[in-house]
Amino acid sequence: MSTRCGVVAVLGAPNAGKSTLVNALVGQKVAIVSPKAQTTRARLMGIALEGEAQMLLVDTPGIFNPSRRLDRAMVKAAWEGADDADRVVLVIDAAAKISNKVEQVIEGVEARSEPKILVLNKVDIAKKDDLLVLAAKLAERLSPEQIFMISASSGDGVADLKAHLAAAMPDGPWHYPEDQLTDATDRMVAAELTREQLYLQLHKELPYAAAVVTEKWEDQPNGSAVINQQIVVERDSQKAIVVGKGGSRLKAIGSAAREAISEHLGRKVHLYLHVKVNPRWAEDKGLYEDIGLDWSE
Repeated sequence: MSTRCGVVAVLGAPNAGKSTLVNALVGQKVAIVSPKAQTTRARLMGIALEGEAQMLLVDTPGIFNPSRRLDRAMVKAAWEGADDADRVVLVIDAAAKISNKVEQVIEGVEARSEPKILVLNKVDIAKKDDLLVLAAKLAERLSPEQIFMISASSGDGVADLKAHLAAAMPDGPWHYPEDQLTDATDRMVAAELTREQLYLQLHKELPYAAAVVTEKWEDQPNGSAVINQQIVVERDSQKAIVVGKGGSRLKAIGSAAREAISEHLGRKVHLYLHVKVNPRWAEDKGLYEDIGLDWSE
């Protein structure tokens, strides 16, 4: 059998479940997930296999109405992620109402020429009658080639979606080795895993404006890695939240992040974190390059 390979752009509003879906399609965690909206910042590609097909899944930031430079860069990255894709997958939170943010994404996808697949996510907590009405309305507007009703978190319906995507991929050689799951570097993944812990442990206390940069990485002769990371926040009060009383919160974040990074790398990790205050970090060109965003926006 000949191999197939293609690009699938996963679009949606913040918190629609795009990263959870990409992880489910890949079969392993490649994108960080948290209850905080706009957790995904840069485009990240998950690589999924199904039979002879390799699917390059572009997990994009949630699309919303941007105001700051960081917001504009994220939205630009999202729309660019769909350029020349073989399929555009629009993920809609079926348990929520069609807000202005969701409407903005629908309108943007509606205007695109790429073949579209509509995915109604979180159907396990959606009302059935509302779900059918929503599916009918969106089908009329978008004319998708297929509609899937799934729960990305539980995996229900994901196998059918994956099979459909695999069959839709064009003939061609695989672009990545069979055992590669993402295009992100280990340095980028390590920073993302630490940022995930920031949001999981402090999402009710810590504002959205925080970043993590891997400053130093040393592979040791015994196979372990020594990693130094900087957590950047905007204000001293935010630094106090991250550090916690007697450094307790930073220690907890570091412990959980170290475990996640070690699992990702498959080897022992020594992780050292420190917190820096930079009121204008969201204007730092170098930091944008580190997280894969276009500073010029």
